[in-house]
Amino acid sequence: MQKLIKKKVLIPVLAITFLLVGSGFKSDFFEIAKQIEIFTTLFKELNMNYVDETNPAELMDTAIKNMLNELDPYTKFLNEQDVEAYKINNAGEYSGIGALVRSYNDRLLVIEPYKDYPADKAGLKAGDEIVKIGNINVADFDDNASELLKGANNSEVAITYKRQGKINTTSIKREAIEVDAVPYYDMVDDKTGFIVLAKFNAKASSQTKDALLDLKGKGAEKIILDLRGNPGGLLSEAINVTNLFVPKGELIVTTKSKVKKFNSEYRTKNRPVDTEIPLVVLVNGNSASASEIVSGSLQDLDRAVIMGARSFGKGLVQRPLKLTYGTQLKVTISRYYTSSGRCIQSLDYWNRDENGHAVRQTHFNEFKTRNGRKVQDGGGVLPDILIDELNTNSLLKALDENNVIFDYATNYHYSNSLERLSDFTFSDADFNAFKTFVAQSNFAYETKTEKALKEAMTVDNDDILGDAVQENYTSLLNEIEKSKIIALDKYHKEIKKKLEDEIIKRYFYREGLFTYYLTHDEAILAAKELLSNENKYKGILQ
Repeated sequence: MQKLIKKKVLIPVLAITFLLVGSGFKSDFFEIAKQIEIFTTLFKELNMNYVDETNPAELMDTAIKNMLNELDPYTKFLNEQDVEAYKINNAGEYSGIGALVRSYNDRLLVIEPYKDYPADKAGLKAGDEIVKIGNINVADFDDNASELLKGANNSEVAITYKRQGKINTTSIKREAIEVDAVPYYDMVDDKTGFIVLAKFNAKASSQTKDALLDLKGKGAEKIILDLRGNPGGLLSEAINVTNLFVPKGELIVTTKSKVKKFNSEYRTKNRPVDTEIPLVVLVNGNSASASEIVSGSLQDLDRAVIMGARSFGKGLVQRPLKLTYGTQLKVTISRYYTSSGRCIQSLDYWNRDENGHAVRQTHFNEFKTRNGRKVQDGGGVLPDILIDELNTNSLLKALDENNVIFDYATNYHYSNSLERLSDFTFSDADFNAFKTFVAQSNFAYETKTEKALKEAMTVDNDDILGDAVQENYTSLLNEIEKSKIIALDKYHKEIKKKLEDEIIKRYFYREGLFTYYLTHDEAILAAKELLSNENKYKGILQ
């Protein structure tokens, strides 16, 4: 009887204790449970009672993605196929046709076939539109059709593609594709080595180390590390790449989160290759995440001169968390801070404007490097030396987003023969031809002035303002449209570089482009000149 009484008393006490502890540990636990219950009942009733047949999987996928869209662009739900693609991207190996393929306006375009891989051997070219994979029409395929190009080694896939309006077919045998983190390295001159680090996959630090040692063996006494266009990748590889140039035990990056276990300090753990060799790191607006950890920390430690254009500004760290049925949540868990303590995140996704867009940082805090040089947070890594040719703007972004430069390069390739890289020049006549191409294309680009005018001139104002004002408004919009073509001349140098990059790859692959860079790229030539002036180089770091 006493045992029974004790049990009756003990159970409620324990329940109350757990309730109090639980509420103290997670005050919003009840709210989460409540919302999950509401959603579950809604989802059930919707699928049972909606007038037409529903697809529960598609509804849930849409619901999840829309929920995550309210956070930041890096927090994503990964289905089973996405998880596999994520692993492949980090490993740097997969089985497929060996080409960069991208969806654009409901079209599946070959952006770049990799030299000597199956797509290249089968004759696919940049600009080819894949319309059919096996028996599946790309236009009818709801998911990412490029995944259909992957498959087991030695398996064949039939591809139907359109080139210059003509339909072609080919059969491609898939094979193992290795994605090099370092696609190119060479000597710029007798004493200066050049390394391109394109991504931070699992091979990044080992391939960078191999390239560095090989160049030093060839007489390199100075190094240019090119991180332009590098979107980032594995945090551990960013630490290891930095470690090649700084001693063991250096603090490279700190991560801070509301979850204590995600708060970490990352220090170099290995023996460096060379802590003294003069180093220039090149970055641009597409250098992000791990690229910014490397460039930002080397800048903070006064170990390298950073040259180029302000980097992208991604200071958020993601981690994949396992869910049920082989799915994952890639979630932003923390912010990272470089050696000096600065976070270089440029967009604030937690404070948005009236249109729901993330607010760009406008107030920057100052920090100091090891030698006392001033650096800033909040807007990417600002180079020590700016290269105008690498700057970007809304016009250049619009040309890229609308595939205008890409499409022009495709037409150029089929209109001009080019046997040797040394024969290539992009003349003023070629640039004028590009301007004509833009004028005749469906290039859509709305300036801030246009947007403001259209918002001001609403239909409701027509009766008040009258015909004369409306005519002037229309005339002004026409003049703005003409000025866009004129603006191409204003950014001649920046646009010309993008055109050259895209055209050269069509004839000589990416390897040819990097070879061309050694003697024509403004940033590399400026880095080479700086490294040849020891006093100027040291003066910047002091």
